[in-house]
Amino acid sequence: MLPDDLRTALDQALARFSPQELADSVARITERYRTHGVSTGGNHLRSRADIAAYAAYRMPATYAAAETAMRRAAALTSGFEPRSHFDAGGGTGAAIWAAGQVWPSIEKVTVVEHDPHIIDLGRRLAGGSRALRGTTWRQASIGAGLDLPAADLVTMSYALGELPEAERPGVVRRLAGNASMVIIIEPGTPAGYATVAAAREVLTGLGLTVVAPCPHDGRCPIEPGRDWCHFSVRLPRTSLHRRAKAGTLSFEDEKFSYVAATTTPRPRPAARVLRHPVKRKGLVTLRLCTDGDGLCDVNVSKRQGELYRRARDVDWGDAWPAPE
Repeated sequence: MLPDDLRTALDQALARFSPQELADSVARITERYRTHGVSTGGNHLRSRADIAAYAAYRMPATYAAAETAMRRAAALTSGFEPRSHFDAGGGTGAAIWAAGQVWPSIEKVTVVEHDPHIIDLGRRLAGGSRALRGTTWRQASIGAGLDLPAADLVTMSYALGELPEAERPGVVRRLAGNASMVIIIEPGTPAGYATVAAAREVLTGLGLTVVAPCPHDGRCPIEPGRDWCHFSVRLPRTSLHRRAKAGTLSFEDEKFSYVAATTTPRPRPAARVLRHPVKRKGLVTLRLCTDGDGLCDVNVSKRQGELYRRARDVDWGDAWPAPE
């Protein structure tokens, strides 16, 4: 769920547009995405109404995915208290809001975004938070000539996949060269997973340790084209959010892929749950990515006592065995 101050700031920013304007803009954005295969490029957000509509349409889901990925990384990096955060291709700032919730130790925040109108909205939203109103917003593209600031935490969410494929490895190397922890998040689609998997290869090649979601630094055991690693978070829709999306459900499920890597080796779980557990009477089946055996299915029966009770409570994306 969005923080109260972000929800209030977003509602205020959207109030200047009618629900019909927002719904029309969402319809145009969705159609451009289907036609051109990109989500937020400046050429596809043509007006302030489009930018506001995109914020209503995507910011809650982007925030939810970012916060979930960050909390899973934070759970495995006890003692990591970042003071600075750099967000590349930050859009209206969903990732900096999420990071602020997960790591309240952050004091200095820098966002690079190429669209000045998106920056304008992001800055106005951040003005609703005492922790974020001092954020530095830089208008620039994440290109080879851009001087990237050093930061304890570096993030890039829903932005790496929008760059030309040939540029992505160099961008990831430059992000990692200035960070203690790097988190990259993409849509939970086969293409989004492929982008994350390629970034993961770059990060491990630089000597970083993957802390989440993978329980190892080896090559991803998923065979390309047959499956993809992704996770899901359920988020509530506000009434304005439902109107903008022309939706009737009070919630939506955001699927995402991610990788979090650090410069300092950290203890990791033995495995990660890769799908919704299959729960039957007296038996739970878990699809796992493991440190030693790659992908495997594990059956946990009622006869296993405490382990079975923990399996009944574990969810998609959780570490396994679940902590007591």
